[in-house]
Amino acid sequence: MDISSRIQEAKERLDAHVREIIQWHFDPETGCAFWLEFASKLGWDPRQRIHCFEDLRMFPPFEDEWLRGGPVRQWVPRGLKGLPLFVFETGGTTGVPKSRVQIEDFRTDYEMFSQTLPEEYFPLGANWLMLGPSGPRRLRVAVEHLCQHRGGICFCVDLDPRWVIKLVKAGKMDELTRYKAHVIEQAVTILHAGHDIRCMFTTPKLLEALAEELGDRGTSIRELGITGIFAGGTEFTPQFTRFAMEELLGPGVYMTPTYGNTLMGLACSKPVMAESDYKISYYAPQPRAVIEVVSFDDHNKVVDYGRTGRVRLTTLTRETFIPGFLERDEGEREPPYEKYPWDGISGVRPFRQLGATTVVGVY
Repeated sequence: MDISSRIQEAKERLDAHVREIIQWHFDPETGCAFWLEFASKLGWDPRQRIHCFEDLRMFPPFEDEWLRGGPVRQWVPRGLKGLPLFVFETGGTTGVPKSRVQIEDFRTDYEMFSQTLPEEYFPLGANWLMLGPSGPRRLRVAVEHLCQHRGGICFCVDLDPRWVIKLVKAGKMDELTRYKAHVIEQAVTILHAGHDIRCMFTTPKLLEALAEELGDRGTSIRELGITGIFAGGTEFTPQFTRFAMEELLGPGVYMTPTYGNTLMGLACSKPVMAESDYKISYYAPQPRAVIEVVSFDDHNKVVDYGRTGRVRLTTLTRETFIPGFLERDEGEREPPYEKYPWDGISGVRPFRQLGATTVVGVY
């Protein structure tokens, strides 16, 4: 099938999925309290008016504040009543964090991602190290499930990014350095404990700090047996990727950058190669989530390919429906390609109007 046919097929699949999700979330028997009350004030029935993805623009902009505070059960669909619930948080350094209720979504997202991992570097049955944020964040539980889904055991460190961000904002850089060393020390201890860990999740800054600490101890990530690294973070630039692959990791270690969050799941990247100057292009897990790169001035207008815009996210699962959420990121719109025949994004970075107030810290 040629690329144009694959694009059309993906579009038809997305539109069908949108109709299914709208029917579910706005049916009084299956929808959640939030969306049923919201629909009662619209003056029109989404089940009658929404027929394709573009029709979702009929909804008013989704407000960030709707996800802050409770009652959190207002987001639980009636059709899923009685099932065990997870609640995951994002943000929360200042004010009330945003929350997302989930049942199976995090498992589904990471099982889909698992299918993209080359077994040569991420062997089935291998044990993992989760070197990233802990606490009420989806990522820690999701990576653990990814490891278990592939037959392994996941080892985790204790990392509180909210404390890190407070240290940065307070200018306590010495204390920040000590805290980062504390996190890395946990990882080094686990890696030297004989657990036969072959794979890991981490972020760019923590990957660099771990590699430097191991180098100071006369060893390396590869020498300790790591062959596959699943990594994520907005600091994944082509420059860092080149540095990581050539200086921090070297031959025999495969690294796959990802772009994700609590609301979206995981956007996988095209293979990152030296021939393409280590460019990283991400593609959302359609039809469960859709990324659009929209104009800074008109959030309903998608920019041309190669142009810069803000990330607008739509989440489309039976557990969560979030249309047109404006993320705190920007980047360049990328065209579809064979494996992911829908729009992607490259150059992901903090949204320029928020960049000056966005703190990344060690995380």
